[in-house]
Amino acid sequence: MEQVQRRRRVLSGIGRATVVLVSTATLGASALGWTAYQGVTVAVTTDDVIAAPATAPSREKAAATDMTFLLVGVDSRTDAQGRPLPREVLDELQAGNASGEQNTDTMILVHVPADRAKKAFAVSLPRDSYVDIAGGFGRHKLNSAYSRAKNAAGGSATAGRRNLIETVSTLTGLRVDHYAEINMYAFSQITKAVGGVPVCLNKAVEDSYSGADFAKGEQVIQGADALRFVRQRHGLPRGDLDRVRRQQAFLAGLASRVLSAGTLTDPAKVTGLLEAIKTSVVLDQNWDLLSLAEQVQGLSGGRIEFHTIPTLRSDLATPADGTAVEVNPKQVKAFVQDLLNAVPAPPVQMRQGLGPGATEQPQETITANGVHCVN
Repeated sequence: MEQVQRRRRVLSGIGRATVVLVSTATLGASALGWTAYQGVTVAVTTDDVIAAPATAPSREKAAATDMTFLLVGVDSRTDAQGRPLPREVLDELQAGNASGEQNTDTMILVHVPADRAKKAFAVSLPRDSYVDIAGGFGRHKLNSAYSRAKNAAGGSATAGRRNLIETVSTLTGLRVDHYAEINMYAFSQITKAVGGVPVCLNKAVEDSYSGADFAKGEQVIQGADALRFVRQRHGLPRGDLDRVRRQQAFLAGLASRVLSAGTLTDPAKVTGLLEAIKTSVVLDQNWDLLSLAEQVQGLSGGRIEFHTIPTLRSDLATPADGTAVEVNPKQVKAFVQDLLNAVPAPPVQMRQGLGPGATEQPQETITANGVHCVN
């Protein structure tokens, strides 16, 4: 029972991370944007994790430059200031005790081009990807980059974030311009604030580990149900890789809902988004959200695409980390470069448990335009 409860506490945070882009940034482009922007910048927690440029660009120049953000979802029973979440909140989220534990369960890169004729893209980095961890820690699962450096630095979250940023940058070949971190409480509150998120399942699911219990077909979910939807991996054909796919479909629905005029012109929904962001988000101290808002305001749902880095076998045996997802850094860099150059080359992923010669056809690219049915 204890093991099941622990697994239920391990929440996948891809949605918790990406909403920083599709909610905080778009607030600046709405009628209520300036008030919301002021509220966020005054109250949000920041950390010195990315060095500022020697000469800070003007807002106009910043908005005319390509930007890449590392967005991280953490499994934490505390808010952004380290305060334990209320007992009633933990009970609602089935999150156990407010121990202060932080696992970077999901990491994605979002690239927003300055050229509005190009599409923005979000690239998922499976947490179990077996990679070289920066800081001399050797090869381990990607989601350990934060905790290894944090522990080595005597509990410094800043050191953990910096090490994660360096690890991801080395793996993908992309410079990370900004960092955002969000916990599960904000994710729950944001999905409530926008009135729920439309999703679609190919078949009904019932999973005791995550608590997921959903019918087949289209439905609208929010709060704790949204967390259950994005964290399920047991019972899915490809485990974590299918979970990433489900999260991408969820994010597409969330982005579409947040970017809609009905959300950004509704004072109650904007207030709810703002409150969630203020209490549970950590940003790098140099992030000018207003410049980002100006840059993304012309993006429609169909111009935001969700991808996953190329992966090989998902049952790679490792010396000390159990089973991991195998990746080839050269393939990852080439894939990201193709996205930057707008080359339509989706990743080919290995079937779970099969050898290097067994490949499957790439799946359809998910965009924030309509509802996508997934496993």
